[in-house]
Amino acid sequence: MPKGIPYIICNEIAERFSFYGMKAVLTIFMAQYLWLMGDVPMEQMSEVEASANYHKFNKWVYLTPFIGALLADIIFGKYKVIIWLSLVYCMGHACLAFMGVTGSAGWWLFAGLALICLGSGGIKPCVSAHVGDQFGPKNQDLLTKVFNWFYFGINLGSFVSTLLTPWLLEWYGPHWAFGVPGGLMALATIFFWMGRNKFIHIPPGKNDFAEELFSKDGMMAIARLLPLYLFVAFFWALFDQTGSSWIFQSQDMNRQFLGREWLPSQIQAINPILILILVPIFSLFIYPQIGKLVRLTPLRKIGAGLFLTVVSFAMIAMIQLSISAGSTPNIGWQLLAYLVITAAEVLVSIVCLEYSYTQAPKNLKSFIMAVFFLSVSFGNQITESVNNFIQIEDPTVKFLSDKKEGLHRHPGFDQKADTTDDIIFTLEEGKVTETVLPAQSSLDEAVKILTQWAQNNGNTLPTTEEASSMITALKDPWGQPLQYTRLASKTSRLTSIGPDKEAETPWDQGYILTIAAPETPTEKKPTKKTWLEKRKAELGIKDEASKSSELISTKVFTGGQAKLEGPAYYWFFTGLMLAAAIIFIPYAIFSKEKSHMQTQESTD
Repeated sequence: MPKGIPYIICNEIAERFSFYGMKAVLTIFMAQYLWLMGDVPMEQMSEVEASANYHKFNKWVYLTPFIGALLADIIFGKYKVIIWLSLVYCMGHACLAFMGVTGSAGWWLFAGLALICLGSGGIKPCVSAHVGDQFGPKNQDLLTKVFNWFYFGINLGSFVSTLLTPWLLEWYGPHWAFGVPGGLMALATIFFWMGRNKFIHIPPGKNDFAEELFSKDGMMAIARLLPLYLFVAFFWALFDQTGSSWIFQSQDMNRQFLGREWLPSQIQAINPILILILVPIFSLFIYPQIGKLVRLTPLRKIGAGLFLTVVSFAMIAMIQLSISAGSTPNIGWQLLAYLVITAAEVLVSIVCLEYSYTQAPKNLKSFIMAVFFLSVSFGNQITESVNNFIQIEDPTVKFLSDKKEGLHRHPGFDQKADTTDDIIFTLEEGKVTETVLPAQSSLDEAVKILTQWAQNNGNTLPTTEEASSMITALKDPWGQPLQYTRLASKTSRLTSIGPDKEAETPWDQGYILTIAAPETPTEKKPTKKTWLEKRKAELGIKDEASKSSELISTKVFTGGQAKLEGPAYYWFFTGLMLAAAIIFIPYAIFSKEKSHMQTQESTD
């Protein structure tokens, strides 16, 4: 075993702790915390917008590997690029940790994520290729084993951080939740520096890089791999939603599991622990047993993984169907979907990583790894584009951006002041304290009917079908019937399609309804407040539920909802993945392989 491997593995554990720890809380932070980080609350980011921004970050993290690969393969070599960009990486974590201390929190977030994209993305292809560089013809049989241990290190760091950072965010706030991963990134850099004299250093190819890139072998290798990466991109489009849409889904589930209640962001920790279990199971049992029946090539493994991804998202769609029907399924059902998609990850990600290294010519190792990571970037671009497309603009956000005190009238759909479709806002110190909608009287009447129904039915909200029959006679000011959609067991949406008389446009308006039953006399409030509760108290912000003494609390919305939501959202991605998996079959049948291994055995 090469002497530098322990240093690489230790570095990877600490670096992955920092990356996945930060990423574990990023979506929840953007949707629930970011707007409170300044002296004055900002406009709160919607879940759909937070998901889109999360996948935009993922896209850039996996697009910047080209920079690191070119610097490593042509100019500096892998070791120097890893060390230098690790320092940039540390600066990014520092920006996140100090976010909100001074200046705009949004700019601190942007700067931190941009630096992490450059640092983390830049070292990704170099680290993966650096592992392979430690092997030559005499010990290349150990490469599969080490890549599995490499992935083991990734998931060990990910597991610990995914449990810890959501807890830090919940109780100690964003500064600690982002600061601790930053400290681990600094430690990762030190680990890697300590192994500098143990590594086999493959020098940059310089002229050899261009020569090999445009050689027959180089062009053929890229031509063989690009279609593969296109198919794998669809896997990443679905898999990376475990950090966005799956988290938001878990908020509507019963998260009591194994004797404790888990935070939504902590549910992701099941993925790395399953990796730690499944990697040896696949390596020691599943692959050898299936290999006795059929020739188990890398492309066949990847194809099986694509179909397993379809199964996992179909399970998530069924869970969402249950939630939309008003049930509160146990988180165990989502953990079962995690088991399936993690098995798919073993078959797709690990296999494709090793396969990419073996198919890359000697001086193109880092470059090919960067092209592999491009599949992750493109996959997240797919998901980002979908989430951007399904967002419906809120026309009042820009209008209110420069308003401070007093009463303000948005001119509405007709863009004329003092007409019946005006939306009226009352602001105090830049915060909206009251919103009056043109359709408010009919919406309030519908809320009274729904509240009466809830009181007679165990403090629950009616289903979409039940409510439709109750409020069918109510019309908005433009003569259109109100629309009701149950989103979860305790959440529904009551909508007027607005003065344009078209559904799913920026002029929709209405209420998000939430069951907010008053506390019973015997109910004890928790003595310790979360960071979010304390921060809202500092800023004088009250939760919607606490503003209402009614059974159903209401939160006003104008536009800003999603065109594709609930089960339909997950079924869309399930169908997309199924189509990609089916088309992958002929590619796998006709694709040819050609392996390239390093021959260098000593340190340069």
